[in-house]
Amino acid sequence: MPRFLIHLFFVVLVLACGLLIGINNVPGEWYQSLVKPSFNPPNWIFAPVWSILYVIIGFVGARTFMDHRHSAAMRLWVAQMIFNFAWSPLFFGAHEIALALIVIIALLISISAFIVTSRRQDYLSAVLFVPYLAWVAFATLLNTSIFLMN
Repeated sequence: MPRFLIHLFFVVLVLACGLLIGINNVPGEWYQSLVKPSFNPPNWIFAPVWSILYVIIGFVGARTFMDHRHSAAMRLWVAQMIFNFAWSPLFFGAHEIALALIVIIALLISISAFIVTSRRQDYLSAVLFVPYLAWVAFATLLNTSIFLMN
């Protein structure tokens, strides 16, 4: 299969899963009623940021799959996807702020581990995950603040 099609498959798969999870776990009245920190961004910012990040995540997943399929980096890529896709149903769906905080910390750790693990074998993939790491670090701070304030 051509590399382009593998990239396309991964990007579409990650975007589609993210969209499906987002549609089924929309922030509703419960979220609106929570006390949030002053640095909480407006709700409209999350969809475009996550869409861009999901394209990057899919692209990196394809690169890792094609060139390092049986590596620790691939296992970490899969792990971060599991944690990523588990967070919204826990936080917005089940209203489990504390459990979501545990999951997002695991996500932050798995992204960091992916960067460290993949930087020698695929420096570009490691660098591409840095904005993702930064956004999830910010999201972890938000989750922590909401947990402490509520």
